[in-house]
Amino acid sequence: MATVSPPWAYTLHLPHDPHAPGIARATLRTVLDAHGLSSLAPTAELLASELLTNAHLHTAGTYALRLRAMEPGRLRVGVWDTDPRVPHGFEVAGGLPPCDAEGGRGLHLVRACADTVGSSVLGHLGASKGGKLLWAECQ
Repeated sequence: MATVSPPWAYTLHLPHDPHAPGIARATLRTVLDAHGLSSLAPTAELLASELLTNAHLHTAGTYALRLRAMEPGRLRVGVWDTDPRVPHGFEVAGGLPPCDAEGGRGLHLVRACADTVGSSVLGHLGASKGGKLLWAECQ
């Protein structure tokens, strides 16, 4: 008899604190281990790290890590933040920053390492706090 795992999702709300991305990465590893998906940890951690760092550096408010099982062996890593603007070059290939630039490569890494990426701009309706959700999937 085949066993089907129920879909699962976790959200970790984070304060705007420099320790928050590291805490989120540790939580991600724990969740993946608990669901037998440790093999996804290196890629998922890189995706989460870049998205979390982007939220921390470019927004002033709180943000959240969202993990969601999409199908067996496939994971969606998302980061919600309060800014509704989707970063230039996230979903559409853009040019790399100059070689001597100190930043600007993180979202290119996400696009290169993820199987698929996407974004949702969230309005201020009902319980929604607005902002955006950037996500990336890996398997």
